Amino acid sequence: MNMSPHNSIHENCSAERLSRELNALAHPVRLQILSYLTRVNGCCCKDVVCQFDLAQSTVSQHLKILLEAGLLEMKPQGQRSQYSPNREALQSLASAVNRLAGGFAMAPLQDEQKI
Repeated sequence: MNMSPHNSIHENCSAERLSRELNALAHPVRLQILSYLTRVNGCCCKDVVCQFDLAQSTVSQHLKILLEAGLLEMKPQGQRSQYSPNREALQSLASAVNRLAGGFAMAPLQDEQKI
């Protein structure tokens, strides 16, 4: 792909980084997991499994994708790992999306399912 030298979307957010982050969020379960982790300020994989009634391997895969996109942070705690939102990355992502939207404040989603 031939990219122009001006591939910055917003300050320190490149088009590649923004694409990677948005792709990680392009699954409803990952959106719900990230929303949950934000509300509880982080937890271990087992807690997410119990919260969403999903297989441990499924939750682990979703956490891995969010982690690789830089949207989560992981801290080992004994035999478990604590996953928490990377608030700096999420703020940068929100700013970049807002800039792409022309600076308009985005209204909250009015969906039947609460994320």
